[in-house]
Amino acid sequence: MTTRNSWLGAAAVAVTLLTGCSSGDGADSAAETNAAPSVDPAPRVPSPLVTDSLVRDPCTALSPAQAAEIGLANPGELYPSPGGQGCRWQSAGYDANKIFVAPLGDQDTGLTGVYANRAQDNYFEPVTIEGYPAVFAANADLRGSGTCALWVGVTDQLVVNINSSILDGPNVTDPCPVVQTVATAMVRQLKGAA
Repeated sequence: MTTRNSWLGAAAVAVTLLTGCSSGDGADSAAETNAAPSVDPAPRVPSPLVTDSLVRDPCTALSPAQAAEIGLANPGELYPSPGGQGCRWQSAGYDANKIFVAPLGDQDTGLTGVYANRAQDNYFEPVTIEGYPAVFAANADLRGSGTCALWVGVTDQLVVNINSSILDGPNVTDPCPVVQTVATAMVRQLKGAA
């Protein structure tokens, strides 16, 4: 009985010491958490765009005239993407270059989902596209080798990823302006202003 009580007493002291340490660590962690900068909430979409046709067929993101003006060969080609379907356009001037447009229709989180992953991104640069909130962001920074990722909020529930694979020509080391041009054309198309 005495041995059992001694063991229980020693266990209680150990638990108290561990709890004391944990409480101290927890308090420090809580203080660090409270001191850490909070993630900015994703901006709201000012006026949701009609996106039914875009989700159904992402190749409607650009009109044939817009694609030609940007320098993309028509028509775009559908491909499976993580959030549904996407559309891939090949450059008219450089066979190795492609642009990808993928509405993340299966996720329903809009830009909020992109902002929630901000801590994992290597770059995160908010911009506005034709009055719509967007952000250049990716977990690996491959912009110097032709890959740029832009996320555009077209409704509060739907974000569209526009991505590049530019392996040839003048935009290999600066692909983001091309991606931004495609995003601008897409928003204009969705607004019916193309």
